[in-house]
Amino acid sequence: MHETTSNDTRATANFLLEGLTEIGVDYLFCNMGTDHAPIIEELARRRECGEKVPQVVRCPHENTAAHMAAGYALVTGKGQGVLVHVDVGTANTSMAMHNLFRSRLPVLLMAGKAPFTASGELPGTRDNYVHYIQEPFDQGSLVRPFVKWEWTLPSGIVVKEALRRAHACMQSEPRGPVYLMLPRETLAEHWPATSIRSYPEEQFGPLPAGGADPERLQRVAERLLAAERPILITSFGGRNRRTSDAIERLARLAGIRVFESNSVNNISHEFAHFCGFDPAPAIREADVGLLVDTDVPWFSRDVRPHAGTYWAQIDIDVMKSASPMWSFPANDRLQGDSARILEQLADVVENAAPHGFRERVDARNAQIAQERERRLRQVRDKAADPGRAGEINPHHLFAELGKRLRPQDIVFNEAVRNSPALNAQLPRPLPGTLVRVAGGGLGASGGMALGARLADPTMMPVQIVGDGSLYFNNPCSVLAVSDAYKLPFLTIVVDNGGWSAVKESTLRVYPQGRAKKHEAFEAELPRNADFAKLAEAFGAHGERVEEPAGVGAALDRCIQAVQSGRSAVLHAKVVHI
Repeated sequence: MHETTSNDTRATANFLLEGLTEIGVDYLFCNMGTDHAPIIEELARRRECGEKVPQVVRCPHENTAAHMAAGYALVTGKGQGVLVHVDVGTANTSMAMHNLFRSRLPVLLMAGKAPFTASGELPGTRDNYVHYIQEPFDQGSLVRPFVKWEWTLPSGIVVKEALRRAHACMQSEPRGPVYLMLPRETLAEHWPATSIRSYPEEQFGPLPAGGADPERLQRVAERLLAAERPILITSFGGRNRRTSDAIERLARLAGIRVFESNSVNNISHEFAHFCGFDPAPAIREADVGLLVDTDVPWFSRDVRPHAGTYWAQIDIDVMKSASPMWSFPANDRLQGDSARILEQLADVVENAAPHGFRERVDARNAQIAQERERRLRQVRDKAADPGRAGEINPHHLFAELGKRLRPQDIVFNEAVRNSPALNAQLPRPLPGTLVRVAGGGLGASGGMALGARLADPTMMPVQIVGDGSLYFNNPCSVLAVSDAYKLPFLTIVVDNGGWSAVKESTLRVYPQGRAKKHEAFEAELPRNADFAKLAEAFGAHGERVEEPAGVGAALDRCIQAVQSGRSAVLHAKVVHI
């Protein structure tokens, strides 16, 4: 460790890098700009002197950088650093911030800020055309709706305190991104090393979430003990293994049907009480319902809950503070760590169960098992039809993929309107291995796959995208990073020739409209693109499959390529929109 003296001065950029290591930032996912000269210089100096720095991952696009950080945080729970250019870099990152914020994933986004001096008054002063034009009225507004905190570093004297507070903010529940702006003159200013204080995590660390009020727990438990048709709906349950385990335990104890609606992070799909992805029929009949870590459990236009249903909401943010018009019913709201609350609730149910309760639950569990077998039979039937040339059945494609995945492999779902087939045919046995970004901003899966592979090289990330989603993923950037840093993963392009969500939305609003009459949905994309060749341009393995009979062999070759250290892209022609 470098020994400091009272005469030892360093740039703020040095203390920034030092502070990042102190808060556990191991990686900086970067797209550098002209405002980062002091950081670049200090990275070089610290490496030369053998001083610790975060590992820099250079990303050709900011969207890739931020989503790589998201994938890393998903697997490890640890927020990392993302470094982008001033307003233009921030603007390119804003969609990713939206996704991270809605998905409750921590990341420290740091952006440059245009120099504020113009005549050489300070080191780092303006010396470039862009330093004049890239100074917006309010740079923070580009991401403010999607971050937990934003701040401009006013002086290097507080840089380590700012980093420690940013870390505590992003890692405290509900987790999410924070945003720091770093003026170039501030990064270049020098301070005595003895003046820059470090802050211990035990004093400034993230705050854990707690359990629930015992009185509220008792009310929910009493309802469950009296219930005949209880259900549980979740979408984020798999982001915490303890939550998934607690859901399984409570479901067994109380005979609860469990659904994933608008799934974001999956719970196990192989436990006996998991009943699929469509809770609508059960919602209409339920007498007790638990909403656990979910934002949109159903679409109010299409589903009318039973008027007498008692609903209990369990979430880290029951008020949905970022979405004030969140309007799903709740007779009781239990705010805190969902895993802890469900464990508490299961304890109360188990200890307070009256005579005859176990027999009623056993009968209900037997019925749930029968329903589950019928559902799985229907799933298998859908996969049995392979489709025809140029229009492979997505159910068949995903079923073949499912046969080849290991339990620990993570599937990133951006299949959009082919998601129902994906969910049905790719049941994941382990929590957190089927992931969809909660924000719905397209272009997340490629970067997240890279970040996940960096976090855990033992598993294979699988990015599943529609052709429409792939364009948003900056595939050139993603494949370039994969090749440069040896982070192989599998991409499956489900090519249906357009944005089917646009077509379906139009038909829902105008079912007999002129757009339908003329088949003019403004959603078609070129059918002659060859995404396999795009893969080959970056040293990856590329395949194009149009015949259903060729799906299995093509998947085998792609997976073998990934196992050998090369990314692979399988371009599959499926049923046209």
